[in-house]
Amino acid sequence: MNDETDAKQNLKTPVFILLEFSSETPLYQQIRDQIVVAIADGHLSDGSPLPTTRQMASDFGINFHTVNKAYDLLRREGFVSMTRKHGSFVRRETKTDFRRIEDWGERLRTLLAEGVARGLSADKMLVFCKTTLSTFPGPPILPGKTISPRRSRRITK
Repeated sequence: MNDETDAKQNLKTPVFILLEFSSETPLYQQIRDQIVVAIADGHLSDGSPLPTTRQMASDFGINFHTVNKAYDLLRREGFVSMTRKHGSFVRRETKTDFRRIEDWGERLRTLLAEGVARGLSADKMLVFCKTTLSTFPGPPILPGKTISPRRSRRITK
């Protein structure tokens, strides 16, 4: 065995988390984003335990406060449940929290605004969105159903 194989076998952090240390995206945001994607992909299911902040920090050679910041963000967003006694676990909410949908809608609006500002057409952005959504397992996308951010809290047909 080589040193790289030995190091990988000693890691407690799931292999789907890969940090890009040279990225402009902060490490805590990379951790948060990759855990959310792992939940959407089905790699992490409801109740799946996450490594402790100290364990993940040790595995990546980063400050445990960085991991703690990512976990706290995930907790506030409703993706993770944290207890002192049992640690951190994935929490996949089944009920709709319209406040979180509105927050998500604002972030989506910003991403779409970036696309418009870069000259992407609405058709091209829709194709990209549908293609990306199709990579996640789960219920099919229902055509014609929309959620109006900030204006209404109901689903319209």
